[in-house]
Amino acid sequence: MHRRRFCVANWKMNFNSSDTKSFLENWGKKDLNNKEVKTIFCPSFTELNTTAELLHNSDSELGAQNVYYESNGAYTGEISCRMLKDLGCNWVIIGHSERRAIFGETDEMVCHKLDKLTSENMYPIVCIGETKDERENGKTEEVLSRQLLVAFENQKGKNIEHTVIAYEPVWAIGTGITATIDMISEAHQCIRNIFNTNGFNGNEISILYGGSVTNENAAELSNITDVDGFLVGGASLDVEKFYAIYNQL
Repeated sequence: MHRRRFCVANWKMNFNSSDTKSFLENWGKKDLNNKEVKTIFCPSFTELNTTAELLHNSDSELGAQNVYYESNGAYTGEISCRMLKDLGCNWVIIGHSERRAIFGETDEMVCHKLDKLTSENMYPIVCIGETKDERENGKTEEVLSRQLLVAFENQKGKNIEHTVIAYEPVWAIGTGITATIDMISEAHQCIRNIFNTNGFNGNEISILYGGSVTNENAAELSNITDVDGFLVGGASLDVEKFYAIYNQL
């Protein structure tokens, strides 16, 4: 089956309105001739509206970095699916390692968010990955399996074709360290196998790599069979670097 390829910019807690405008105006001048690759920009909540306006009539799409799983109520500081949809935002990153490590996001919370997003016909980008200690102790497959099976507990029998997975080895995020080709290939194959052996069609799911992706290593990484694109952090803050990454897919 043909899987869609993605180039996702996770701007994290960066860019004010002028930064966002400058970046996207420059991005709009680029030749995005690879229609096989979908570009998604995930700004901070305060820049969602500006980004939405600047991406209007663009082939690039709007994503968010987080969402809460309740529709409304006394949840100070949280954002609902419908609030995002009102801004034209259909994609949402959930389970990012920084959310898990800094804000205590659990596998169960990721499950609730995934359930809510799919019920609202929105598209989740589900992040999973092992820590340095877990890899060194031979627990990578165990960790990936737990994270996936808990998150997708209520999705069996449903169409998850529009759900994207982002494999991000925690020890490679923001460190400048990139996993080896063999490590990435094995992890992505492992993810597909976990889906295939638990009632899902793993061959239809796009799996992105997200661990210190740069314009210098993107070409090599994009040639890995089971890599369907990238979730890009630091390099997505530079128009030229992000465009170079896009062009490698």
